[in-house]
Amino acid sequence: MNDETPVWKRDEVESPCVRICVVHPEARICTGCLRSIDEIGRWSKMSSDERREIMEDLPNRAPLLRKRRGGRAARMQRGG
Repeated sequence: MNDETPVWKRDEVESPCVRICVVHPEARICTGCLRSIDEIGRWSKMSSDERREIMEDLPNRAPLLRKRRGGRAARMQRGG
């Protein structure tokens, strides 16, 4: 016999937040969850369909953060 009480859960898309909240200065998206500031702010008010669309698009945003502005390669190109 199972004595566990069933847990009620809402049927909604969970937040992609990973508690690394740093906005990339050029891409203007969070480096942790890849959402825009507007998306983060409106998340709790969005419909499940809106959230699902954003969740599906997040993997496409990752390359925006991989482009580096500086580092050794940039210094070598500048001759420094």
